[in-house]
Amino acid sequence: MTRTLNTWIHAFRLRTLPLALSSAILGSFLAYAQGNFRWYVFVLATLTTLFLQILSNLANDYGDASHGTDSKNRIGPLRITQSGLVTRKQMRTMIGVFVVLALVSGSALIFLGLRHFNWKIILFFFILGLSAIYAAIKYTIGRNPYGYIGLGDIFVFLYFGIVGVAGTYYLHTQTFDPLVLLPAAAIGLLSSGVLNLNNMRDIENDALSGKNTLVVHIGSKAAKIYHLSLLILSVAFSLLYTLLRFHSVYQFLFILTCPLFAHNAIVVLKNTNPGDLNPELKKLAIGTFAFSFTFGLGLILQ
Repeated sequence: MTRTLNTWIHAFRLRTLPLALSSAILGSFLAYAQGNFRWYVFVLATLTTLFLQILSNLANDYGDASHGTDSKNRIGPLRITQSGLVTRKQMRTMIGVFVVLALVSGSALIFLGLRHFNWKIILFFFILGLSAIYAAIKYTIGRNPYGYIGLGDIFVFLYFGIVGVAGTYYLHTQTFDPLVLLPAAAIGLLSSGVLNLNNMRDIENDALSGKNTLVVHIGSKAAKIYHLSLLILSVAFSLLYTLLRFHSVYQFLFILTCPLFAHNAIVVLKNTNPGDLNPELKKLAIGTFAFSFTFGLGLILQ
């Protein structure tokens, strides 16, 4: 029993969860700063985000095993489907469990957050939620998964950044603020940076197995420049939002996380062995969480 539990916990890839939480946390902080924070929205948005992230991790494990991408040449953490620790049927069942969990928590979030709105807005958010579930699964599962044709970065940017932050903000405040798209884009760019690191680490195995990620398309050298650009733009968008909505010096608190990003960029630019990038994924994920928290905290401190 303990061994089975540990196997599934490994499959959930808990180290990715701080990254997933960043969007719900920042969207909630932005709403709090506007005086429109609601606890049930925060709790349900957090749960839904966690379920979607775990769903994505499980689907990725299953999809890569099905396409033969996972092999002895892979550098990253152990995949439980490919290794035989669980059967494909068991993995499909667990994927189904998290689809249901995401549907239940997401539906509760939408109906409670928008219960005074007309059905068209509720329907729009429900379709958006369904698309998030579909995107989590379709990254590596099925025919022509978008992760295999270099579109993963775009979807990560949209769902981890724009939809995650701006959507959470809207469910709290029930209003749309165009400037919120700036910090939302910052989180999306940092999240794409984590995916880029993952794909840089796996470039050799992915190329051999036909998983044509963006890194495989553009090569390691260009991927390093792309990674640096993601980090720089995320900070630039955050600074722009802060200057446009400045009211306290505390709003620059997020700058404390910039050394983490600078160190990450230096390691990536100097890297010659893809396997050495593996620890940087966790560091950037935690750095993104720290960025989200400090950015939000700076908004509410006076």
